[in-house]
Amino acid sequence: MKFFTANLQDLQALYVNHLQKALDMEEHIVKALPTMIEKATTPSLKQAFQNHLEETQSHVAKVERILQAYGKATEPIPCKTVRSLIAEAEDAIADAADTAIRDVTLIACAQEVEHHEIAVYGTLRSWADLLGETVA
Repeated sequence: MKFFTANLQDLQALYVNHLQKALDMEEHIVKALPTMIEKATTPSLKQAFQNHLEETQSHVAKVERILQAYGKATEPIPCKTVRSLIAEAEDAIADAADTAIRDVTLIACAQEVEHHEIAVYGTLRSWADLLGETVA
């Protein structure tokens, strides 16, 4: 239950609010990926997760840069969706005793998170266009 609201007045406030949620999303993915790397058994899957970790670290820096351009603190706002997806992934990975099944589970969980990221950034890009934003 939410007792206080962000009281968003306009699209720019909504945009910044969602940037702060995107920051939380990316920070949580950065925290989750080392476990995924450790649990993966296929070398190419380990490497793919390692590459994604590096990309995600650059996403954190980019979102922080955009927030700073707005003069906003880089304080994240919890992204409940990615936190839930990561919790589900942790359970699914723990349940997969067979290494091949665990690798398939890791791929499926990563896809779910990636699809959420695509939706978030697609929305943010559309809002940035509407606001005439050029910071990238």
